Amino acid sequence: MSRHRNDGFKDFVLDQLADLRGLRCRAMFGGYGLYRGNTFFGIIHRGRLYFKTNQTTAGRYRDRAMKPFRPGPAQTLKNYYEVPVEVLEAAEELVIWASQATEL
Repeated sequence: MSRHRNDGFKDFVLDQLADLRGLRCRAMFGGYGLYRGNTFFGIIHRGRLYFKTNQTTAGRYRDRAMKPFRPGPAQTLKNYYEVPVEVLEAAEELVIWASQATEL
């Protein structure tokens, strides 16, 4: 079985989100998609984590100079923003941000 290049980062993200009930991870986009139950809420791609946002929550990401997910040069998914490193490194905070992303 081939492994994705950033499996170590994926494993770190999943460890940080261990307290998020119903979390599932599936290979996609050349990276991974994160689900809570049947709700798709996150993307792990090229060593970065992105969460789903809306008009209200996207400002919190932009305020920290985070960028939307760009799977390629001609495509931008404006509803998915990169999670700030300081949030990623704080498991409790990350679970809160993930929970909010699953409620959108």
